[in-house]
Amino acid sequence: MMLPVEIASACRAHAGVEYPRESCGVVIVARGRAMYRPCRNVAPVGSCFEIHGEDLAAAEEIGVITHVVHSHPDAAPAPSQADRVMCERTGVPWVIVGWPSGALHEHRPDGYQAPLVGREFVHGVLDCYSLIRDWYQAELGLTLPDYDRDDRWWLRGEDLYMQWYADAGFVRAADGPQRHDVVLMQFGAPVVNHGGVYLGDGLILQHCAGRLSSRDVYGGFWRRCTRALIRHRSLS
Repeated sequence: MMLPVEIASACRAHAGVEYPRESCGVVIVARGRAMYRPCRNVAPVGSCFEIHGEDLAAAEEIGVITHVVHSHPDAAPAPSQADRVMCERTGVPWVIVGWPSGALHEHRPDGYQAPLVGREFVHGVLDCYSLIRDWYQAELGLTLPDYDRDDRWWLRGEDLYMQWYADAGFVRAADGPQRHDVVLMQFGAPVVNHGGVYLGDGLILQHCAGRLSSRDVYGGFWRRCTRALIRHRSLS
């Protein structure tokens, strides 16, 4: 549906109030009327946006969510790769407000899948574990569990890769790396905090923070950082 003028105006007003942070909210339909519900953005400053769980739950109690809304401060309202991925997950259209231009763009779910190579990094949406999951789904038809993970969990005493790999269906590989194996690495952190997929021929597919996902030579620095090589049970 096209947003009514009054709702579009409310989305713009919220973007202006939150600037230079990203605003976020939802459009709901309750008792036959659409309304905009502004929500709190609990993402760290400088990150994208994350709707406060209490605000989302409150909106769902009132009505049916028809749109997710957020702003792009000092940028055009074109959806990013992460926006398109999350739009698919929510299953509802996303409205983006460019601010201060006030331009609105509505993006609807269209079956988008982020490319394995060249994707942007957004922790929890498009990160090293997301890349591993997408590889296994695309190449082997295996759906790995997804896990909630806060940014910089590795600096807060969490050891997620080592805690999760058995639950996700992996075992330690005693021999050398084989295609589809997951290489668990540690750098700049007290625990394993990075993973990649071994592609064969001395290459890994990985996604580091601040970089696009890429195929890289598995040697030198990356081998020195390796702490474990794990293999899915179905491949053992």
